[in-house]
Formats: sequence, structure tokens, C-alpha cells
Amino acid sequence: MRWAALGSLATMAAALAAVCLGSGCSTVGYYAQSVGGHLDLLQRARPIDDWLADPATPPGLKARLQVAQQARRFAVTDLALPDNASYTRHADLGRSAVVWNVVAAPPLSLNLKTWCYPVMGCVGYRGFFDQAQAEAEGAALRAQGLEVSVYGVPAYSTLGWTNWLGGDPLLNTLVGGSEAFTVRLIFHELAHQQLYVAGDTMFNESYATAVERLGLARWQAATGRSADDPAVAQRAADFRAITLRTRAALAALYASDLDDATKLQHKAGLMAAMRADHAALKARPDGPWAGFSGYDGWFNRANNASLALQAAYDGLVPQFEALFRQQGSDFARFHAEVRRLAALPADQRRAALDQFQP
Repeated sequence: MRWAALGSLATMAAALAAVCLGSGCSTVGYYAQSVGGHLDLLQRARPIDDWLADPATPPGLKARLQVAQQARRFAVTDLALPDNASYTRHADLGRSAVVWNVVAAPPLSLNLKTWCYPVMGCVGYRGFFDQAQAEAEGAALRAQGLEVSVYGVPAYSTLGWTNWLGGDPLLNTLVGGSEAFTVRLIFHELAHQQLYVAGDTMFNESYATAVERLGLARWQAATGRSADDPAVAQRAADFRAITLRTRAALAALYASDLDDATKLQHKAGLMAAMRADHAALKARPDGPWAGFSGYDGWFNRANNASLALQAAYDGLVPQFEALFRQQGSDFARFHAEVRRLAALPADQRRAALDQFQP
């Protein structure tokens, strides 16, 4: 029955794409590629137990899938996250990203352009299963004068709406990195299924990021695994510090009474200073940045869009982590309190959360 339903939905998605004509074409075509892309990965997925029993499955993949199963159970028993069909099946998509997201912002603003969708509300990104389509969308937005970032995404959540079809599968893009990477993202995406506020990207992503960080630390302590490499943790902390300083300076500049030409001139100086801070860290002969190039591409391409996106994922994490401690480091109580905050109007929600600023 499930696969018959998948086939029917896939046929519908193809039909929508085929009849995409007139003024509604971009909207209809976008939803068609979204439905078709998700159904494609669902059809590729097999139960993890099948992969583990298959002698053709590489040993390294088997080991990672076993860790994923353990983390999935831990998410339920220790992190009070949803117990459902998600991440109990695996699919290899044969590519490095499941979707490519497009984000955009004006030249003198850190406010992301938003797109509105059913259920999700308005969010600050637009996702495509085809990289070429994402790049074309990015080019169109640049032609409108916006600053744009297009980036690959290893996982996304359907917020539990596809559990009747088997839930969100565990993809090769999610198990291809380090063990900690896999575990963190499972916790992050399940947090979206636990709680999602339509139209509040920063609240949603910061909450999920807090859950992944707090959850990973508890997982590592409970399983006797070592914490993250200190060098990795230090680079991440330095990155957040540099970008936080830059965002704060840019926000003050954009809110000032200076004329636009002067703002653009000062903005160029602030962006150059950010890149110089990164270069100075790399220039040290020893320490965690010596010989490391992992952030080079981000700093080279950084603009308002990428800085605003990073704020959406990190901007409220300290508040959520402080709230977690205030709730006795109890995940069930923490989720319940976040749900209470989520029910408030947006301005009250943010004000209440800011009370937990460490």
C-alpha cells in the first residue's frame, strides 16, 4: 500500500511539472520538484536491518549504520525526542548533498529574503533537489540586486508529516562524515519533528542546534566516546566569535543614519577586517588553525546572506542552552518549556527567551 501511494504521488509530481504553464509555472514547478525529489529518496530507502544483513554492504557503512541505530534509540530514551519511523531506513543517493538551499539578503541588510510554504510558514531559504536549479534561482536573485549564497545540505526534516510513508530516511549524505557529524544531525533533525514554529527560522534552527550540541555531549558521556577534538572545537568557537563581531558591526552600520554609499564603503572595510581576522588565525605557526583550510571557501564567499544564515543557526543557541540548564538539564522539561515559549506571539517569544541570555 505504501509503495502504491508513493507511485501515485510521483506520477502526480511529474504531471504537475509537465503542465507547468503560465503565471503559476514557477510555483507549480517548484512544488513538483519538491514532491518528486522527496519521493525519489523514499523509494531508494531500505530498512537499516536489511543493509546490515546484506553481505554486499561495506563494513564501514555497516558500522556507521549501527551507530546511527544506537543514536536513534538514545534520542528517544535520553533526549525525549520523537519515537517514529524516521532514520530507521537508509538510502544512497549517489551525490554529496540531498538538496541545495538558496538564501538571499539585500546589500545593506542582514534580513534574509523569505519564501512561504504550506505548514512550514515563511522561511529564509528555498531548497532544490537539483543543484543546477538552485544555481539558476541564485542567479535570478543576484540579478535583482540581492546578495546570494547557494549551499549543499546533508539532511532536512519533513517535520514528521511523512511518517506514514516510512519517515525521513538516513541518507549517505548524513552518514558519510564523522561519527559525531552523523549523531549530531540525527538529533538536530529530530528536534525539528519535536517542535517547529511556522515562520520563525531563527527560533527553529537555534533550538535544533542547541539540541544537537547538548545531545551530542550527553551521548558522548553516556557511551564513553571522547569529546570533539579540541582543535575542531576551538576553530568552531573562533569562527562563531569572528562572525558574531562582524554581524554586530554590520547591523549597527545598516541601522545608522549614514547614506547608502558611505554604508557600502564601511561595509567593505568590515568584511575585509573579518577576512583579515581569519587570515591572522591561519598565519600562526602552531595552534588549531595551522594548515587548516576548511573555512577558506566560506570566508572567501561570505556576504550578507551567508552571515544572516549563520545567525539563524547560532543566534539564539546561548539562550536555549541557558534555558536547558534552568530546567535542570532535563530534556523533557526543556522541550516542554520551549513549547510553551513557542505558543507566545513572536515578539513575546523572543523577549521571554532573551531572559535566559547567559
